[in-house]
Amino acid sequence: MAPCAAIFGPWGAELTDWERGFFAETRPLGFILFARNCNTPDQVRRLTEDLRAAVGHDALVLIDQEGGRVQRLRPPHWRAWRPPLEDVAKARDPDRAMALRYRIIGHELRALGIDVNAVPCADLARPETHPFLHNRCYGETAETVTCIARAVARGCLEGGVLPVLKHLPGHGRARADSHLDLARVAAPAAALEASDFVPFRALSDLPLGMTAHVVFEGLDQDTPATQAPGMIRLIREDLGFGGLLMTDDIGMQALSGPVEARAAAALAAGCDVVLHCNGARDEIERVARVCEPLTGLAEARARAALAARPAAAPVDISTLVAEFECLVGPAPGREGR
Repeated sequence: MAPCAAIFGPWGAELTDWERGFFAETRPLGFILFARNCNTPDQVRRLTEDLRAAVGHDALVLIDQEGGRVQRLRPPHWRAWRPPLEDVAKARDPDRAMALRYRIIGHELRALGIDVNAVPCADLARPETHPFLHNRCYGETAETVTCIARAVARGCLEGGVLPVLKHLPGHGRARADSHLDLARVAAPAAALEASDFVPFRALSDLPLGMTAHVVFEGLDQDTPATQAPGMIRLIREDLGFGGLLMTDDIGMQALSGPVEARAAAALAAGCDVVLHCNGARDEIERVARVCEPLTGLAEARARAALAARPAAAPVDISTLVAEFECLVGPAPGREGR
C-alpha cells in the first residue's frame, strides 16, 4: 500500500508508544523535525531511524534549516548561520557562497538521517514584505532570486538532500505573517507574472514544492493559494511545476476551520500532500482521517521524489567551510576572533 498523503511533525525527542503505533498504521509519506525534536546528534539519528522503522518505508524526513531565525539545529552541536539575505549581501560571490552554505548544511543533515531541507525560499524581498519572511529571502529582483535559489538547490543536492521550492506561487508581497493571519495580495496578475512568479517558473524542475497561504486577489478573490483549485492549476500549468506539491503547515492561522477541513480543502484543490507540524495527537488523528493513501499522479510524483534523493559525494567539509568564510566572513559568534 502506498504511503498516506501526509507529512507529520512528531511531538518530542523520541517517539511515544502512541506515535509508533499510529504511524505504523497510517504510514505517512514523511516527517518534519523542529527544535523540540533535536537535542544531540545521536538522539536525532535514533529518532529518524525510529520514524522510518515505524512506517516500514524509507520516509522523507524534512527540516527547516534556512539559517537565521528559521534554524532548527543550533549550537553547540550544529553550526550557527546568519539570515540568508545577510550572507547574500556580504558575499563576494553570492552564487558560490550560497551553494557552499547549503552544501555544508546538507552534510550536517545527512549525518542525522534527514534528507530534505525546506529551501530555497524563492519569494522576492520587497519593501512591504512582512519581517517574518524578509531576511529569509535572497534578493529584491527576480533575476537575483532565481540565481541564488538555484545555487541553494544545487548545494542541497550536492550534499545529498532534496530541496523544497517555497512558497508557491510567491509570498513576497504579503504584509501579514501567515502563521498568525491570512495575507492578501492585491497586485494584478500581470505584475505577478512579470516579477514574483519568475523564479518559481525557472525552478519548476525541482522535485518538491510548498504552497503559500496567501490570497491573490487578482487571480482568486477569496481563497488562499493552498486551497484554491485555480491557483494550484496556475502552479502546475502556468509555472510548470511538476514535482510533489505539499501544503505549508496546515495548522497556521492563515487558514480557517477545523484542521481536518483545511487539509481536505487543500487536497481537493490539487495539493499532493498535507504538512502538519505541531505534533498534537488530536490534530494528527483528524488530519490523518482525510489523508488517504497516495494514488495516481500524486503517488507518481511522490515516488519520483523518493527516487531523486541523492547520495552525498565524499568531501572535505573543513575545506568548504574555509572557502565559505573567505567569501562571506566568519560564522556568527566567530566575528572578531
